[in-house]
Amino acid sequence: MDAPLILTLTLDANAQQFFNRLREEHFPPERNYLAAHLTLFHHLPGDQLEAITRELATRARHMTPLSLSVTGVQFLGRGVAYSLESPALQALHQELQTEWKPYLTPQDQQRRRPHVTIQNKVDPKVARALHEELSASFQPFEAQGKGMHLWAYRGGPWESVRQFVFLG
Repeated sequence: MDAPLILTLTLDANAQQFFNRLREEHFPPERNYLAAHLTLFHHLPGDQLEAITRELATRARHMTPLSLSVTGVQFLGRGVAYSLESPALQALHQELQTEWKPYLTPQDQQRRRPHVTIQNKVDPKVARALHEELSASFQPFEAQGKGMHLWAYRGGPWESVRQFVFLG
């Protein structure tokens, strides 16, 4: 495959619906061609597709759903996201970083700060107002990571390559 690959965490249906609804309400419509997502890796090499899918399939067979804590609302400057915490997710990410170290971009070599963006590329005043509104009523909640989803990036909407459900 010639396109770079993106790896996201698949969220449970309730969390996905919650984040999608907010994204539909607050993301600029002309830029909102993706569902809400939690990105694990932004740019994996497409020419390593076979090795990457083999690694993800093996891991998913032995993994159980990951507990996620949605801990707050994050101001991004020109957008807003929900912050998530999960020791199990951090461990998975670090293990995959070690496995894929030879071909990770500098962005993907960094420690992951899990989040789901519900608004981006707006005027900072608009983002600040939404951040204040959502923060005022925020209540922490729990979610689950149910698997991983591998995508191909070809300059527009992402193309689904394969999903890996946690079966363990």
